[in-house]
Amino acid sequence: MTTHRSIRWMLFALLMLSFSAASFAQVFISVRVGPPALPVYAQPLCPGPGYMWTPGYWAWNDDAGYYWVPGTWVLAPVGMLWTPGYWGWSGGLYVWHVGYWGPHIGFYGGVNYGFGYGGVGFVGGEWRGRSFYYNRSVTNVTNVTNVYNKTVIVNNTNVSHVSYNGGEGGVTARPTPEEERAANEHHQNALPAQTQHEHQASQNRENFASNNHGRPAIAATAKPGEFKGAGVVRAKAAGAEYHAPKMSPKEARGPSTPPNRNNAANRSFTPPSKGNQGHTGMSNNRGESKPFTPPNKNASGNAMHEPSKGGTYRPAEHSESRPAPQHQNAPKPAEHHESRPAPQHQSAPKPEEHHKGR
Repeated sequence: MTTHRSIRWMLFALLMLSFSAASFAQVFISVRVGPPALPVYAQPLCPGPGYMWTPGYWAWNDDAGYYWVPGTWVLAPVGMLWTPGYWGWSGGLYVWHVGYWGPHIGFYGGVNYGFGYGGVGFVGGEWRGRSFYYNRSVTNVTNVTNVYNKTVIVNNTNVSHVSYNGGEGGVTARPTPEEERAANEHHQNALPAQTQHEHQASQNRENFASNNHGRPAIAATAKPGEFKGAGVVRAKAAGAEYHAPKMSPKEARGPSTPPNRNNAANRSFTPPSKGNQGHTGMSNNRGESKPFTPPNKNASGNAMHEPSKGGTYRPAEHSESRPAPQHQNAPKPAEHHESRPAPQHQSAPKPEEHHKGR
């Protein structure tokens, strides 16, 4: 009897875990209101060698809206780097683009997640053979010997905590050629520890924006799923004033299938009308770059994620814009005017589709 009960419980747990993995799996998630700003929080101490920082983000729940998934240190696959997921405005909706592991960092919307993820690439560490080395200038690492110090360009002027790309007030970044190439590389989905971490976050009502107003009680953890103890970090402040959406979560939920597979998140963006916004309409103006100052330490030894006090950095800016690629029709093959055999008119080859990794 006990055995059957245990089996039923395991099956139920696996079922719930599969539902919670929606934002990591290839499930189309679209919402009519934008996510709140990224909260201001500290990075917990790295638990040991081989752990890579995965930044926190706002996930979506059809019953209760946006909820915060705490940033955490994850034991990384050897040689792989984490490209965070991001929300991107496309076709009148905010669409979630899943994160992934890969040999290079891809496009994550230009969102400044902090702690090495300044909007372009990752400067928090690098692989050297089978060992991961940490850049102490932007990460909270004290108990690891594989470290180095590298100066990072930071922008402390007009820094915002915008959490999405495109639309009104969103980040206006476009993919670089390197990020485009990374998108087409072999990827690995989120690890089971990451999927479970997100699921556990969805079970805590304090993580929902409707309750915490953009300032979650659990902003970051030392390890996935550890929501209690010394490794838990509270948000110091909301990234911007919170504005509750003017519609219910069920009304805000968009289609579950993409309207057009070619309607990628990297296309040009058209600002939505102000009547459907759940965000603060923050701007993403950029000032001049300044040399990076290592993060301040608080009483618990955490590096603060603050734009005005050296906790948030930005890499060198890419100011030049690139026009979207134009797909031209392929030329028709030359016809052969011979009497025998009759000329064969073949259809022009279709342009090759570019499959994104997001």
